[in-house]
Amino acid sequence: MILALTHGFLLALGLILPLGVQNVFVFNQGALQKHYYNALPVILTACLCDTALILLAITGVSVIVLQFAWLKAMLLVFGIIFLLYMGWVSWKNTPSPAKNEEFSPLSAKKQIVFALSVSLLNPHAVLDTVGVIGTSSLQYSGIEKAAFTASCIFVSWLWFFSLAFAGKMTSRLDESGKTLYILNKVSALFMWGVAIYMGISLVQA
Repeated sequence: MILALTHGFLLALGLILPLGVQNVFVFNQGALQKHYYNALPVILTACLCDTALILLAITGVSVIVLQFAWLKAMLLVFGIIFLLYMGWVSWKNTPSPAKNEEFSPLSAKKQIVFALSVSLLNPHAVLDTVGVIGTSSLQYSGIEKAAFTASCIFVSWLWFFSLAFAGKMTSRLDESGKTLYILNKVSALFMWGVAIYMGISLVQA
């Protein structure tokens, strides 16, 4: 079970770290809202959307993939390629907090609507959960699968709450973008590590 918890934690962390549209939006709302609690609508919406995607991927995709060994292998290969590519993109990217109207402080209703769109209409989110987390869960069953699922969800909630808080702190202390640059480097290393782990699992299958 410890292996499943660790795998889920590292996998989810590696996938969620890249500063895509969803993360940048949460980060900037945390930075631009007057108080941290004003960003709760976007934080909770992002958390719930990720939780739903993770549960659908693990419970739905697993049932289908388990019936076709070739499909399982194909999705694992796709997940490995996707992680390698996203790791490269993350490594090469030098992010900085967005400063435009799109990321200006929003009302609670607008935060929820926009967070829903960037979470559920984001192809990367679907690819992450279905192509990587869903297929990675196939090697577990019973309590280990539950532990893997809980670990992935825990990382998601911890990340979004922390990200908004980091936005608030970073906006005051660092305007150079160096912190975000380091974050993307660490993210790339996590994704490459998980890709290697999945590759070993594929060879041993």
